[in-house]
Amino acid sequence: MPPAAADPPAAAPPARGEPVTVDAATVAAATRALLERHGEVHRARIERGVAQVARLWRPADGDLVAFVTAQFAATPAEVDALFARLEQQLEQLDGLVLELSRSLRWHTDVDTGPLLPIDPLLAALSPGAHLTEDLFATKIAFAALLNFPQPTLDERMRDGRGYSRRQWAEVRLTGRFDRRVPGEVLAGLDAAEADADHYIAGYNLWMHHVLGEDGARRFPRGQRLISHWNLRDELKASYALPDAVARQRTILKVMERIVTQEIPRAVIDNPRLDWNPFTGAVTAAPADTVEPDAPPVSAIRPAAPSPGREDDVRFAKVRAHFAAGRAADRHVPTAPTRLARAFDDAELPEARVRALIVELLESPLAAEAARAIEVRLGRPLGPQDLWFEFGGGGVAEAELDALTRRRYPTAAAFAADLPRILRDLGFTAAQAKTMAAHIDVDPSRGAGHAMYARRRGDKPRLRTRVAAGGMDYKGYNIAIHELGHNVEQYLSLYEVDHTLLAGVPNTAFTEALAFLFQARDLALLGRPARGGDAERLRVLDAYWNTREIAGSALVEIDVWRWLYDHPDATAAELRDATVRIARETWDRHYAPVLGGRGETTLLGVYSHTIASPLYLFNYVLGHLIAFQIEEHLRGKDARTFAAEFTRMARLGAVRPDVWMEHATGAPVSARPLLDATARALARK
Repeated sequence: MPPAAADPPAAAPPARGEPVTVDAATVAAATRALLERHGEVHRARIERGVAQVARLWRPADGDLVAFVTAQFAATPAEVDALFARLEQQLEQLDGLVLELSRSLRWHTDVDTGPLLPIDPLLAALSPGAHLTEDLFATKIAFAALLNFPQPTLDERMRDGRGYSRRQWAEVRLTGRFDRRVPGEVLAGLDAAEADADHYIAGYNLWMHHVLGEDGARRFPRGQRLISHWNLRDELKASYALPDAVARQRTILKVMERIVTQEIPRAVIDNPRLDWNPFTGAVTAAPADTVEPDAPPVSAIRPAAPSPGREDDVRFAKVRAHFAAGRAADRHVPTAPTRLARAFDDAELPEARVRALIVELLESPLAAEAARAIEVRLGRPLGPQDLWFEFGGGGVAEAELDALTRRRYPTAAAFAADLPRILRDLGFTAAQAKTMAAHIDVDPSRGAGHAMYARRRGDKPRLRTRVAAGGMDYKGYNIAIHELGHNVEQYLSLYEVDHTLLAGVPNTAFTEALAFLFQARDLALLGRPARGGDAERLRVLDAYWNTREIAGSALVEIDVWRWLYDHPDATAAELRDATVRIARETWDRHYAPVLGGRGETTLLGVYSHTIASPLYLFNYVLGHLIAFQIEEHLRGKDARTFAAEFTRMARLGAVRPDVWMEHATGAPVSARPLLDATARALARK
């Protein structure tokens, strides 16, 4: 069994507003009562279990001695029966609550037509907000804490390699009860997330009405891009076009105006206004440029010219996340800030994650890679080349758009093709049929996402954007990424040995597995593989892409550190701090190879920082993990890829390094990527 946690020191008097804990005399009495009933042979389990319960027991919970006397499972058979019952019932509770939440958010997440005013209110309702509170109030949580170990993160890191699968399942059982956050606080967290999601889902730019520095219209009529995902992808796709730099500079200026909040509120998702992001000018769009299917004026922001700023709405959403997080802080003494909880929940200490990020950013390989890009482009690099792709440029995106729109006119058409896609990835016909039947596809109102299931009998959901003319390549590329999530979600729920281990160690791992699918998107369209230099380009792409998002992740971490140092900051002050941190990080790690010193705010543009705070570092880890897995699979055929993907997904939610060592033979590290990049750069 995992080691017993040490007895906590005597509690100091609680600070003002802190929860009142049970006194030491009561803890001693509860321990003594169990020892008298069950004997010294159970001392270690009794002392550990009572201590775990006492940390979160409140006087209002009642008689601690009576509770532990009634609920302690002494024999192995009693322990096994209790474990099985809790695993079974928690699966049903978690799954059904998730399904209720998905239903309430259906119309804000899925493109079902114009939103009703009630829809954002329904999305903000959190049916699971009080679940953990109720599990404590009914003492179900305490029964788990009394009978199963709850090792600390340090203990899990020290001893986890020796845990059995059952022991890991027990750790995940008690791990969900390491904090006792009131339901109203959890509801506040959910409401902040739903509000921010709604805001980001509507953050679109009609690019035909975004004018270049010279006032020219460089983007096609009807092109509606969500920030930041589609803006970034359009920038990447522009390399194949003759006016690439002018297009990219326009997109960069849009991104910078979003971060600095100099974007006029009226132009967001409005096809009836022209906007020049270089000058700030806003004018009514000429009638002959307005898209025929543009929504009526009543359905969008004001159509009249208005240069008014967005008034720091973007940063007000972050402030709302921060305020909701602070309300939870005092209830989680082991991780008393939202920042600390992000890394604690990932089971990777912030210091280690930061060291991995800095190792990537400070590697001298960046200068060598930049020189290789300059040779490819035949010009000096600029900030837009943050998103350069070594393997890009082979096929014009317009050609890919035509192909995907023809193949996938609707979300249902993509769903119908899932069995073929999965077979082409190497899964057996039987696997492909089963998994496709367990994945539902919905047209997304936002950029796209995967929603997992939490009980057997439910289905993971794949969401991607499908325009009126069909799924464009951007939507298809996102759909293949989300399919990677969904396949992992199916395998790690339906084919794992304990549903308490459903999932992966943390978000980075599901991102890594999704990247494996996404990297094969062109092959799944039947496009020919790249030539003999394909492996070198794959490695350089992996390095440059990982380095790109590493800076944004570091900025977000530092912004949240600043927030905790300045808890009363206004949205405007938060904006200024974010702009400063983004520019300083750029100047230190990117300006030496990409220019833009003292002015570039691109590292603050990721929409995740608004909708899903403290998520970005998972992408960095995900890229590193994906590369390690790709190295493990290098040279293997599609059937082996699918078999290994299946094996890895079935490992479930064990600790990150334990998962990686079982999957690839080594812990999470940046060295495989950096070493492979050095070799690739040496091959001219």
